[in-house]
Amino acid sequence: MELRIDRQALVPVVQQIVDALACWLRQGAIEPGTRLPSARQIARINLLSQSSVVEACDRLVAQGMLSSRHGCRFIVATPPLPIAGPPWFEGMELQPLAGELSLGGGGLPESWRETDDLTYAIREVSRTDMASLFNYSTPLGLPALRRQIGKRLNRLGIAADDQRIMTTAGASQGLDLIARVLLKPGDCVVVESPGYSQLFELLRLQGVSMIEVPRTPRGPDIEVLEALLQKNKPRAMFINSFYHNPTGSNLAPMVAQQVLQLSRRHGVQVIEDDVYADLHASPGTRLAALDEDVIYVGSFSKTLSSSLRVGFVMASAEVISRLAEFKRVSSLGASGFCEAVLACLLASGAYRKLLLRLRQRLRHDREVALHLLDDADWEVFGKPVGGLFIWARPRFSNYAQMRQHAQRLGVLLSSATAFSPADEASDWQRINVACACDPRARAFFQATASDRPQAF
Repeated sequence: MELRIDRQALVPVVQQIVDALACWLRQGAIEPGTRLPSARQIARINLLSQSSVVEACDRLVAQGMLSSRHGCRFIVATPPLPIAGPPWFEGMELQPLAGELSLGGGGLPESWRETDDLTYAIREVSRTDMASLFNYSTPLGLPALRRQIGKRLNRLGIAADDQRIMTTAGASQGLDLIARVLLKPGDCVVVESPGYSQLFELLRLQGVSMIEVPRTPRGPDIEVLEALLQKNKPRAMFINSFYHNPTGSNLAPMVAQQVLQLSRRHGVQVIEDDVYADLHASPGTRLAALDEDVIYVGSFSKTLSSSLRVGFVMASAEVISRLAEFKRVSSLGASGFCEAVLACLLASGAYRKLLLRLRQRLRHDREVALHLLDDADWEVFGKPVGGLFIWARPRFSNYAQMRQHAQRLGVLLSSATAFSPADEASDWQRINVACACDPRARAFFQATASDRPQAF
């Protein structure tokens, strides 16, 4: 049993063993009750320590993929029956099981996360700011952090003072507060299609109806948008500016101007979701830089830590006041500790250096991923030049065929309906650049190429 462990990788060896064993179990369609080779034998073949193999197997026991016997013997467990979810679950983004590669994941994989600067900031805050360890932040958020966010927005050409910024527990809370405070059941809003599945769920829970405008490589389809605004009289429009989720496309300057002209003419509130802003190094125009009435939502969770839930909303002082009051009532405030840690990273310059390394690594892997997709005859939407995502589909495989290949290779795809406001199925897939170069992803792309019709 060759596991192909990479000792130069950032992923711990034990986790690599877990992933490799899980992939081996799926690829081989091993019957429940089959006994694995002994931990000693696996360790000897792969030049590993026996204790590392045992620890990895113990983790798979805890996750239900193996069961244990006396000594170091492990057998394949009977898989549990799937639990049926509620009717709305099918369209949501799925979570990976043990050893699966989340090819369509919305954030950076754990192996890409850097811990040194984060660990230093946590220790520094614990040593110098004991109050943040035990208290809520203020409804508006930690003043030092809001000042840092204001400086970052100013560098993007967005004029924002402290009274126009409120921190949130990630961008999701910001979008949720906006939907609760500014919209009411029965209201109509414009969303992009394909688009952000979590936003669709938030709006449905609020009883808000959605009309969808197609996303092109340059932004929303302006002709369709104008017709929708004239016909439906929506209250608001939610739009990604840079590195759109899921297509990876950017809002072109001309399209941005047209969006704002239409929104002013029809009295539509624009909410700009720019959570991937820090992955964008080139010059670019944000809607919030062109119109002070735009509500701007950002986050640090995508680049720094998904667990360190810190985002923000920038809007007029009046809107921020309303959002902060609802935030105070609903959640008492965000984590003062998380906000203090982020403020420390921003002030020290560590976060800026992290972004430089991250952009460089993504640039390299994006180029490799685009070559892999081209070799496998995948159609790519717009060929993104930055960010985390590639939106693509195989030319010769449908979703059922893709899913079959993926399950065999331990690859988790996005749901076929995840990015559609109307829950319409699609063969298009969100490809996470940070996962696309993994050997399992390479094997998956090659497998879909095997569906190409053979010439005779």
